[in-house]
Amino acid sequence: MENKFPYFKDITLQDIHIFKESFSQYRPQASEWTFTNLFIWRGHYRFQWAIYKDWILIIFSDNNGQLKAYQPVGPPSRGEITLMLLEWLRDEKKTKDPVITKADERLIKEIAGIEYLLIKPEREHFDYVYLREDLINLSGNKYRSKRNHINKLLKTYNAKYDVLSTIYIESCLQLQEKWCQQRRCEEDMSLLGEWEAVKEILTYYDFLDITGGVIIIDDEVRAFTLGEMLNKDTAVIHIEKADADIPGLYPLINQRFCKYGLNNAYYINREQDLGIHGLREAKLSYHPHHFVEKFSISIS
Repeated sequence: MENKFPYFKDITLQDIHIFKESFSQYRPQASEWTFTNLFIWRGHYRFQWAIYKDWILIIFSDNNGQLKAYQPVGPPSRGEITLMLLEWLRDEKKTKDPVITKADERLIKEIAGIEYLLIKPEREHFDYVYLREDLINLSGNKYRSKRNHINKLLKTYNAKYDVLSTIYIESCLQLQEKWCQQRRCEEDMSLLGEWEAVKEILTYYDFLDITGGVIIIDDEVRAFTLGEMLNKDTAVIHIEKADADIPGLYPLINQRFCKYGLNNAYYINREQDLGIHGLREAKLSYHPHHFVEKFSISIS
């Protein structure tokens, strides 16, 4: 194989089966571990991967251009490979303060007791996980405002939910374009990266083994969302966008998609908040069942 460690290669669509098989065996809880997530963000983060024995290794550049790594994905007893990867970043790539980011609790347990490794929680990367039933029923006083928003929208508009198919792709792209114009995405590297990721996931929708939903009002797509199964009982929602001019679309598209598009899931992972205050409040307002905690690993 051309990309045996230390030779890394870019992620391409042709790699999908290798990643899907590895992730399926790993049974991840964290939202990073889908081929879709790596593929659609590959341009922004310049993801590259290599094989070392039974593990997949992934390196990337963060928003500040610093080279970092994700945890090795594969069978347990990853302590040795974890330390080796950090030392390789430091010694061969000349990375100052090398870091493995977004490591899951499973790896943290595997490296417990290894000298020279410093572990820190990364709260901004914790995934929010909900009971699918809660997101559908929106029962009780704690979800009253969500129900009110949905009911007001449905009384005002003739809104229809439909499965996202290729006939809606262009309309979804146009909605995302409007969303970005309103938020001046071109002036924010993170928003610009997200815009590229949305274009990628819609462009390659038929090839990524994902599903999606749309809300149609007046024959136009006014909200769309995309996700997939992360493991046998948890789905992950990658993208959710709505027309800001119509209040209530976000709770509506979330409720309908969880009900009709993710009906094999018991839990719904809605990814992290990135430390953004408004996003954290929005995710907390849905009352998560639990968090998937993630950690940074560095050499002390």
